[in-house]
Amino acid sequence: MRFTSQLIAIVAGLFITHLAAASPEPQRWVSAGGALTEWIVALGGHSRLVGVDSTSQHPPSVKLLPGIGYQRQLSAEGILTLRPKILIGTEEMGPPPVIQQLRTAGVQVEVMSASAELPALRANLERLGALLGKDGEARQLSDQYMQRLATEHQRVTQLKRAAPGVLLLVSHAGSAPMVAGAGTVGDWLITQAGGLNLATHDGYKVFSIEAMSGLNPEVLVVSDRAQNGVQARDALLRENPLLGATRAVRDNRVVEIDPTLLVGGLGPRLPDAVRSLADAFYPDAAPLSARVSNAQ
Repeated sequence: MRFTSQLIAIVAGLFITHLAAASPEPQRWVSAGGALTEWIVALGGHSRLVGVDSTSQHPPSVKLLPGIGYQRQLSAEGILTLRPKILIGTEEMGPPPVIQQLRTAGVQVEVMSASAELPALRANLERLGALLGKDGEARQLSDQYMQRLATEHQRVTQLKRAAPGVLLLVSHAGSAPMVAGAGTVGDWLITQAGGLNLATHDGYKVFSIEAMSGLNPEVLVVSDRAQNGVQARDALLRENPLLGATRAVRDNRVVEIDPTLLVGGLGPRLPDAVRSLADAFYPDAAPLSARVSNAQ
């Protein structure tokens, strides 16, 4: 009887050891880039995240995780205290010496694309799927995203009249707004929603208030990192009063957009943002949207 009990205990111990070996602790990840964080969660990788940067605000549950600072101003010490195995980010993250410090310390740094192009998004999802062991789910998400965009493109084609001239401004409490130019997620959004981006430069650039007013946009899309709602609009006009003479302000066609939509490449909420912007660009065809939704 005693021998049988000992045998059972040994077998049970081996079984438990086998289960532990078969179910290792999830890798510890930190993410620097709002869109990438959203895709990680969409692919079921939330449990791997032990820290996120300040642009990672969606879904709300990620805001409960430890912060690692702004993606362009990361600190090696702060990240290493979280004992990560992998840092996920885009080429926007830095500074470069910090990234090298992390690599030297043994952190696997995965640099993905922040490009506002669909092939870049497909590549990002493919890599995330491989890292998570969810290749099939990643392909499915990618296909669904393309289908949603195709649906919105068809809808915009039906709504479209003469494309309105648009400027997308990113500011902090209304001061010194940067204008979204070619190659940015902001420019991609304007185009997908059927607008004409009046800014022809590359990337984001600070314009003089005279230059912005001179372009006389029909629609202003504003994104404030510090405020939202009426406060964001009021701050912008208070700091840049000449904008009050533009057609957009005179006709009350100032549309707010969540700044986290613009960081880290093409994210999962952008098809909804395209729909809301299209409604704002073509108010005769659909009710004017005063704010781009934060829908998940």
